[in-house]
Amino acid sequence: MLIMLCGGKHSMSKREYQVCSNCVMDTTDSVIIFDENGVCDHCKNYYTNIKPNWDTGEVGQQKLKMIVDQIKKDGHEKKYDCIIGVSGGIDSSYLIYYATEILGLRPLAYSVDTGWNTKIAENNINNIIKGLGLELIKEKVNWEEMKDLQLAFFKSQVPYQDLPQDHVIFSALYNYAVKHKIKHILTGGNYSTECIREPIEWVYQNDLRMIKDIHKKFGMIKLSKLPMTGMFKYKIYYRYFKGMKVHKPLDLIPYTKNDAISTLKSKFGYEPYPNKHFESIFTRFYEGYWLIKKYGYDKRRAHFSSLILTGQLERERALELLNNNSYCMEDVIEDLNFISIKLGITKEEFNEIMEGPSKTYLDYKNQYRMIAFFVSIARRLGIEKRQFR
Repeated sequence: MLIMLCGGKHSMSKREYQVCSNCVMDTTDSVIIFDENGVCDHCKNYYTNIKPNWDTGEVGQQKLKMIVDQIKKDGHEKKYDCIIGVSGGIDSSYLIYYATEILGLRPLAYSVDTGWNTKIAENNINNIIKGLGLELIKEKVNWEEMKDLQLAFFKSQVPYQDLPQDHVIFSALYNYAVKHKIKHILTGGNYSTECIREPIEWVYQNDLRMIKDIHKKFGMIKLSKLPMTGMFKYKIYYRYFKGMKVHKPLDLIPYTKNDAISTLKSKFGYEPYPNKHFESIFTRFYEGYWLIKKYGYDKRRAHFSSLILTGQLERERALELLNNNSYCMEDVIEDLNFISIKLGITKEEFNEIMEGPSKTYLDYKNQYRMIAFFVSIARRLGIEKRQFR
């Protein structure tokens, strides 16, 4: 089946178009602020709040040593001392290598199969796990429920179509860790490649209330088997009552994208992807086509800007890449055909959604105020330094 590609309605700002003179963030972020030199507030936040407090040298090494010592102590005489979620992406792949080979930890590798991994991602995961001699737990979620939730999100017309996958993946990881009493979770989150957070209008946060409301309005079956974890459960109950601790080791070591790829290639035959998050077929389509075509949001702007600020990418090169999308139309059509068949969407249904009125999280029940409250506390405690708006 071939789906017709028709133009969607961009949710562009009514402001005069402008691109930051220092990074490549632009006015598709409707609340971006520029100074008299054309430098945006994302850059200002990086130079003011992140860079001065981000130490991957001696201070970072000392902090990392304390974390590793505690992990080893808590995991003494246990089969695993920590758990790491692996997707086949660069960050999680490098993290599990570093944790095992450099830090001497004994992680359990954990992967969630939502039905969308590319063959390249599967090969990358298998090669790394085999090369490190680790055990991999692969949880395959209930496809009928996953499908129903993703279809509901399509019909909801919100930009962030990857929220169902993200929520299920992290919920499954947290639930498994707590159930099996693995206290320490290591994640590949890092400032080096993610110091600029995508604007909330592009990527809304992990909000279970909104997920349930969208599914109630557009879903067809009951969700009884999908892993779900509300904010209170994983932010408070799991952490303060069950002792779950989440660590980001990559923030404490010298970490760059190209060095990580080089290491993974040489040790495991790792095959990189054209863009960040392209290890998932659905995410590749959502970020490379849906979000850009329907709303005018290009997540690569945030990805590239992070690399620019951390000295890993020249701004001129980033602008060239933005003008030459590595996700060609042939791949778009192939992925769309695959996704439509897998989700059971007809050509008419897809075109109707693409041409429908764009909506946001504000059109559904949500927990934005609570999320913003938690983020504000995290910023005051120095746990989170990226902008949230």
